[in-house]
Amino acid sequence: MVDPYKNLAWDDFRLIKAIADVRSLPAAAALLGINHSTVFRRLAQIEEALGAKLFERHRSGYTLTTVGEEMVALAQRVDDDITAFTRKMAGRELAPAGELRVTTNDSLLIHLLTPLFVKFRKQCHDVRLDVVLANQELNLSKRDADVAIRATDSPPENLVGRRVASIAWALYGRADQVPDPGGVDPESLFERDWVSLGENLATLKAVKFVQEHVPPERIGYRVNTVLGLAEAVEQGLGIGHLPCFIADRRPGLVRLGPPVPEFAADLWLLTHPDLRHSPRVRVFLDFLAAEVAKQRKFIEGVAADPHASTGSVATDVPVDASP
Repeated sequence: MVDPYKNLAWDDFRLIKAIADVRSLPAAAALLGINHSTVFRRLAQIEEALGAKLFERHRSGYTLTTVGEEMVALAQRVDDDITAFTRKMAGRELAPAGELRVTTNDSLLIHLLTPLFVKFRKQCHDVRLDVVLANQELNLSKRDADVAIRATDSPPENLVGRRVASIAWALYGRADQVPDPGGVDPESLFERDWVSLGENLATLKAVKFVQEHVPPERIGYRVNTVLGLAEAVEQGLGIGHLPCFIADRRPGLVRLGPPVPEFAADLWLLTHPDLRHSPRVRVFLDFLAAEVAKQRKFIEGVAADPHASTGSVATDVPVDASP
């Protein structure tokens, strides 16, 4: 008699996990890139081979049975092992070549990183950059990205990285609405209209300051991106806090005060420990650290010319390392 369990393959585990993740056969088919009928037929075959139902069918979707939960748990463990293996192999490359997936946000990409990426590609043509814009953190352990470039005070503890600069923030207004920014009474600023970032960025200290100190009726405009906030200030919708490296490049904006130290956020270059010695990751991080160092004082709000200053290049440290 043929053992039915021998007919199970890794693709079967992937299929069951996909159904469990999205709770419907059409969505699982789309996720796997196969036909709905194939998913339906293969699910029936797997359940017949096991002699057990893996899902309960409800109007709200497919729900795992106890046996199904065990199969999905095993699939997750295998998937984690495969990901860890491929990540370690990627860290043993011999030369800087191949695709490098980099995640960052739109503000950093447009106002700082794109020119650096262009320069990097000219120097390392064999490394192809795949840039993923995302304000939320991608999972570097799952290789959603190889390198993350983030402004954060608390980088994930399971990553290693370099703190390459501190991003300064200051209060800005439209230049023609504030002809004498140096003579503005700080208390009178709270009588002006303000713009602020939205609730999705409420953890930023600049946003908390506005929430705590500006009367709600004075906050006439909120937007969920820093780029949108800079546009709003430049269009005269109100005054607002902005990163200096963005606002100082806009001639239509003026500072209404010096950078606020407590609003600053560290700029990190992050990767997974298994990838830190990969040649393509190594050459990319070394290049970016050196280039950002040239603009460090501009990013930190103390120099107008982004190419006028130099700085030291940080070395890799585990982000959870004790001092």
